[in-house]
Amino acid sequence: MALKLLQPGIQPLGQFDGLDVDVLTLKGGEVVSFGQTVTAGQPGVTTPGLDHAAYDVFDGYVNEGGLFYRPVVTRLWDGTHLPTTGNYAATVGGRPLMLSDEGILGYGTLFGAVVGGTVGQQVNGPTTFTGALLGPHTATGSGKCTCWDKPGLYAVSLDAVDTTVATGLVPTNTTGLTIGNPLTFTQSTGLGTGGLLTPLGSGDLTVTGNPIVGHFVEFNTNQSLVTTPNFLVAALNSPSGNVSSVGPRAFQFATVYFAPPTT
Repeated sequence: MALKLLQPGIQPLGQFDGLDVDVLTLKGGEVVSFGQTVTAGQPGVTTPGLDHAAYDVFDGYVNEGGLFYRPVVTRLWDGTHLPTTGNYAATVGGRPLMLSDEGILGYGTLFGAVVGGTVGQQVNGPTTFTGALLGPHTATGSGKCTCWDKPGLYAVSLDAVDTTVATGLVPTNTTGLTIGNPLTFTQSTGLGTGGLLTPLGSGDLTVTGNPIVGHFVEFNTNQSLVTTPNFLVAALNSPSGNVSSVGPRAFQFATVYFAPPTT
């Protein structure tokens, strides 16, 4: 759905090419890193079956074994695209860990048009103006992924985290999730999986060594830093002020303090 930035003035690390088979599956808030993929022949040459990339002066290629490799961002912690043990930022010289920001829903409106969708497309008529469907899913238009690496507060929609009912980063986890709980992330079990934030010790399939990338703060309904507690809702809206009459809140986001290891 979406990644929300709750830290004023924070800046992304940048935008990077995403792995073709993976980048359009991102919802926003998955843990990603730099992998590599092959481009055939000279830089910029497109070959069916291989990852597509635009050739420009900033593209850096590594010639290993006669093949051109270029960097890509992916959430596939599967031992092939990204390692499942050892070579990530929990060790010296490891890979940087970042949050993806490529959801297509939940980003609000701009001049009456919903933000999120195919970049650059718009439908206008003699009497109607729908406005442009603008990102922020940059992968749809350019194949790139925006990545955030700075420590700070972020809100991740609950469809983009580990949703395992009893052990995931969800309100239904009543035994293994506390305020301040360390967070790690899951391994990949196929395309469109992996990199999901999950409580440390959840028992779910995580990368070996369980690198701690942040801490859980709270669940909230609208990515705000303030969430009205149930007892106040009952006191204000119920004639009797009976807290038991108020059902569970429909939480949509998990607020986390993201602080990935750097050494």
